Amino acid sequence: MSKRKLCSIIVVISILFSSISLDLAAPAEANANYNYGEALQKAIMFYEFQRSGKLPEDKRDNWRGDSGMNDGADVGLDLTGGWYDAGDHVKFNLPMAYSQTMLAWAVYESEDALADSGQLEYLLDGIKWVSDYLIKCHPSPNVFYYQVGDGHKDHSWWGPAEVMQMERPSYKVDMNNPGSAVVGEAAAALASAAVVFEDRNPAYAATCLQHAKELYDFAEQTKSDSGYKAADGFYSSHSGFYDELSWAAVWIYLASDDEVYLDKAEQYVDYWDRESQSTDIAYTWAHCWDDVHNGASLLLAKITGKDIYKTAIEMHLDYWTVGHNGNRIQYTPKGLAWLDTWGALRYATTTAFLAAVYADWEGSSNAKADVYRDFAKQQIDYALGSSGRSFVVGFGENAPKRPHHRTAHSSWGDSMTAPNYHRHSLIGALVGGPGNDDSYEDDVGNYINNEVANDYNAGFVGALAKMYEYYGGNP
Repeated sequence: MSKRKLCSIIVVISILFSSISLDLAAPAEANANYNYGEALQKAIMFYEFQRSGKLPEDKRDNWRGDSGMNDGADVGLDLTGGWYDAGDHVKFNLPMAYSQTMLAWAVYESEDALADSGQLEYLLDGIKWVSDYLIKCHPSPNVFYYQVGDGHKDHSWWGPAEVMQMERPSYKVDMNNPGSAVVGEAAAALASAAVVFEDRNPAYAATCLQHAKELYDFAEQTKSDSGYKAADGFYSSHSGFYDELSWAAVWIYLASDDEVYLDKAEQYVDYWDRESQSTDIAYTWAHCWDDVHNGASLLLAKITGKDIYKTAIEMHLDYWTVGHNGNRIQYTPKGLAWLDTWGALRYATTTAFLAAVYADWEGSSNAKADVYRDFAKQQIDYALGSSGRSFVVGFGENAPKRPHHRTAHSSWGDSMTAPNYHRHSLIGALVGGPGNDDSYEDDVGNYINNEVANDYNAGFVGALAKMYEYYGGNP
């Protein structure tokens, strides 16, 4: 039975029993510390502010305009569209494709909750905004444009996207200069788009799937990142490409039911990173734009039920919660699971999403499910305000007002101090987050703790969808 059919049956059963179970909703509402519906709504809206290209007439903001309208002209292509990466104006396809895949995963896991919240169509629009762009970036089977914009030139100028001053070169990988990680991630993104659009727009889903398969074949043939150079120092692929080959193959399998891709996903598991001096699949980092093997592990556990994947994802989630083999992630005094100086909240909220997804799977024990759900709520609540402040622009108490974001600040003088306030509000953006002592300063110049990025919000949206599913809220 398909996931959607099963969900439909559950909805019908829920309606039939609603008259005798309304009182059961009360405990969930009582346990809700924040308005998760509003947070979900705003976290999704963030992606509208990141859009590059010709903006739709029905856009919901009153301050973004068309931008990057000549992207791709240097190579004779239309590479308009997609998202600007963070507080800058480069279109880095590795984190962009990862982020789109994570948003599609949120739909795959929580479609009914997203529909109930009224946010599903907005999220689907965001997913398609990127999948449309990735298709443009793939003009032939073994060519993929993985970046528009020079990171160094871009970062040397401080102003809004609508009046960019720098050249925006386009960079590609091909058979002679390959980039298997970024191509594999693009394959995952387009396959995930095929999954969520299969019933809504079959022709579009088929197009996405065809591109995904061609990109996967390209990545698998080359098995090299030697041509992926323009993103060095910004989004280098430290984990290599085997994790993307498994991750993308899982999504192509989910989109096509073709067992060949499930076999491929499992084939590359032997090449995933291992813990130092151990045969254990690496578990002490986080699912992120660079390393997607934890997400692949979770999906493979759900698809196959095999112990190797259950063990791998449980070691990872245990490390982030109760600890594994005496090792446990560091926690701040106020309760944030803190992995790294850069984007600490991004890692914690993404792990919260994985924890909630695994907890809701029938293959999880009740005891672990309780631990993982509690962890997910704790981390999301930290982002929303449990430490005494919100880390989401436009949401909650003492929210950030000066994120490191050129277009929201909208300087008229190529300066972070002109003006000394942000001219626009970047609603829904999750900032990088605090230091390991909970310290944080809302400073536009602090690109470590106060920048925003597509990948920061990606797992956050999925986790918020789970919180809404559990506790409700009012967008």
